[in-house]
Amino acid sequence: MTDNFRTLALSSTLLALCIAPTLAQDDATKPAPVFAKASADIGIVVKNLDTSAKFYTEVLGLTEVKGFSVPAEKATAIGLTDNQPATIRVFVLNPDAPEPNSKFKLMSFPDAPGTMQDQKFIHSTIGLSYLTLMVSDTNAALARLKKAKVKPLGETPTDLGGGTFITVCQDPDGNYIELIGPKK
Repeated sequence: MTDNFRTLALSSTLLALCIAPTLAQDDATKPAPVFAKASADIGIVVKNLDTSAKFYTEVLGLTEVKGFSVPAEKATAIGLTDNQPATIRVFVLNPDAPEPNSKFKLMSFPDAPGTMQDQKFIHSTIGLSYLTLMVSDTNAALARLKKAKVKPLGETPTDLGGGTFITVCQDPDGNYIELIGPKK
């Protein structure tokens, strides 16, 4: 039995020594990830920055963090505006979460207001149509909506199964927001 055990141990060791360089080689030839972060930041141009900031914090529950400004010359040089400065207010879902943490960047351009999109339905306009936020408590989300007099759309909240519900609403500019999570 001892010889069988030694043979098995020796075979296992030799196998590991043969496979290890192959595994290391596979990791070495593996291409680097395309993206440096596992989250995405989203820029949202709004009609009224203060009104939208209040909605995103008080109604949706996001937390405002340090924002930033971009001078008109820089915003023009990188192709984002036609000589308009940008003041960006930044919001996160959970400021205490370890990275990655998606950022929502709200901005408005009072001297060059854009035109409103047709937001009657998500298919009314080509492009980004809605945000999906995973909430920890649908009932708490509904209470915030009710307090702000924001009416859920359609027949929501709707049970998605497995104790998960979806509630759909719109922000002050008509952007669709999906709130998905359990009822507690």
